[in-house]
Amino acid sequence: MKELILTDITDIGDPYVLNYNGTYYMYATSSADGFKVWKSTDLKNWTDCGLCYFKKDSYGYMDFWAPEVVVRKDGKLVMHFSAKDRQSNGLRIGVAIADKPEGPFVDAVKDKPMFDLGYCTIDAHCFTDDDGTSYLYYVRDVADNIQDGIHKSEIYVSKLDETLTKLVGERVRVTTPEGVEETSLIPDWQWNEGPFVLKHNGKYYLNYSYNIFNSKEYSVGVAISDNPMGGFVKVDRNLLRYTDTMSGPGHNAYFTDNDGQLWCAFHIHTHYDKPSGDRRACLAPAQFDADGRLVVRYK
Repeated sequence: MKELILTDITDIGDPYVLNYNGTYYMYATSSADGFKVWKSTDLKNWTDCGLCYFKKDSYGYMDFWAPEVVVRKDGKLVMHFSAKDRQSNGLRIGVAIADKPEGPFVDAVKDKPMFDLGYCTIDAHCFTDDDGTSYLYYVRDVADNIQDGIHKSEIYVSKLDETLTKLVGERVRVTTPEGVEETSLIPDWQWNEGPFVLKHNGKYYLNYSYNIFNSKEYSVGVAISDNPMGGFVKVDRNLLRYTDTMSGPGHNAYFTDNDGQLWCAFHIHTHYDKPSGDRRACLAPAQFDADGRLVVRYK
């Protein structure tokens, strides 16, 4: 089993790694001017390639968060992300297209987010199933989702069209904050966010982050379903939890390296005793054990 990598990439959040033709590209919440990208051939040494998505050309004007990049059937690279929309002044999910991993990524529709449901949405994750059907998991954000006086971030899913730029069909809520671990930190503000889905032996493993991002108790749980559109049952709230040396591990994503090893990318607080938006990108080997449990080797 390979070992944990604490990268020297700091002052970021929500790291996502794309293995593109054997070279690794990392995208993250990283700049007030858009999104930066880093490149590596060994996962340990990373080169800052600068901005790959630019605020000046965006529908958004601030809060550029959580980019993820997938390769479409036609070879184009598709980035899903969120930013605060110039028109609605609310957080909205965007989608941008590029010809190469370094960008530039350009909004699929000029000056427009991917969709607007009339409320704040963040943390988009594109998952494509074995039959070629693609889904977008995203979060109805805590900012304006208030239920019985409680602000909640909840995870939804919808199918995508073949271009990966449009929602099709129904939108289904798949998780909401629940249980003492997920709701006790700030009782009136509760989070399920940062979705990422893996499929193993016919089951869908939805990873989600809970608690507030600038707390050492920001953590990752797992919910499992037989259907990508719903029925997720939370089975493990301890996939990633704080340790004596790691504060606030969260907002994770997965990729496979050139040797076939599954890796989990996630962030921790750069300064253990001062949790904040300054976070470090970490990479840890992951696997499914004999019982079908997802395990990340970060301790």
